[in-house]
Amino acid sequence: MANYLIIGGSSGIGKSLVAQLKGSNNNIFATYMNTSLSAEESGVSYHAVDISKDFNLDFLPDTLDGMAYCPGRINLKPFHRIPPESFMEDYNIQVMGAVRSIQKALPALKNSEDASIVLFSTVAVQNGFNFHSQISASKGAIEGLTRALAAEFAPGLRVNCIAPSLTDTPLASKLLNSDAKRKMNEERHPLKRIGRSEDIASMASFLLSDKSGWITGQIMHVDGGMSSIRT
Repeated sequence: MANYLIIGGSSGIGKSLVAQLKGSNNNIFATYMNTSLSAEESGVSYHAVDISKDFNLDFLPDTLDGMAYCPGRINLKPFHRIPPESFMEDYNIQVMGAVRSIQKALPALKNSEDASIVLFSTVAVQNGFNFHSQISASKGAIEGLTRALAAEFAPGLRVNCIAPSLTDTPLASKLLNSDAKRKMNEERHPLKRIGRSEDIASMASFLLSDKSGWITGQIMHVDGGMSSIRT
């Protein structure tokens, strides 16, 4: 049994990750911002945390075996239409939120014999896509942070990142809100389907577990083949 912190555990990939980890009889501490949740259910303790501001994680136990930072934003616009402030809003949520969370959880993570941190990027960082400058800028910073922290925290604490392609979550609902959009996006992927939150959560669960004990500093592409296959 292990103790895990899931920042953004109320929907999408974070919600699926909570469900998978809970199924292994772990103790899960999950945060949320905008969703009304019961304070606790079997194996899961929910806490309201505003990641856009300073916050505390005083509900954590002394020892934490892993954490995943799941919040994100998808804003796809032509570059010339994006005000600089929007780039900073993304950076605050996707990068500074992760930085704040890791710094506050670090003492408990260091008390574990083999702790793991999982962050999230996007396939768009390594592949140039139209209208993705805003998300690619902040998620590119996450990939750099992953490698830097993996080096700094080794050997006692592993840090890895998952770079998904389009995944069927509430965050991507505007991109999948018609049969035509869904079909078009399915066809873009070599595996001819949209990712499911469970697909991404399964990789995150693996990276948090001791089964990935010799993996750190990696960007794991769970993207239906989008990043490496041309059909």
